[in-house]
Amino acid sequence: MDERRSTSASGPRDAEPLLREVTGRVLRRHRHERGERLVETARRAGVSSQYLSEMERGRKDASSELLAAVAGALGLTLFDLTREVGGELARATLVSVPRMSGPPTSVVVPMRGLRGPVALAA
Repeated sequence: MDERRSTSASGPRDAEPLLREVTGRVLRRHRHERGERLVETARRAGVSSQYLSEMERGRKDASSELLAAVAGALGLTLFDLTREVGGELARATLVSVPRMSGPPTSVVVPMRGLRGPVALAA
C-alpha cells in the first residue's frame, strides 16, 4: 500500500516524502558510514536483518522501541535520529513549496541549539 498516492485537503502528497522512507535512508547512510553489513547492525539492535532491510527501504513503520534499538546499534540516540530525519523532511518540504510572486509570506529564523531552518508563516 503506497500512501503517497493518497490525497489530502491540500491535494496529492507526491512531493512530500514519507517519514518511514526518510528514516530508512538516514539509518542506511549511518550504517554505510560505519562500514557495516546489514546483519552486523541488525544483530546488535536485536532485530532480523530482513526487518532492518525493510526499514532501510522505507517499507516498515517501525515502533519507537525498534528505532531506538537500531539507532543505538549505530551509535546514535533516538533524539539524534529524529533530529536528522526531521531536518531532511524540513528541507524536502521547503524545497517542494511553490514560490509565489509578491512579498514574502514566510521567514526563516535560526534558533539557538537547533540545526536546520525553521519557517514561520506570516
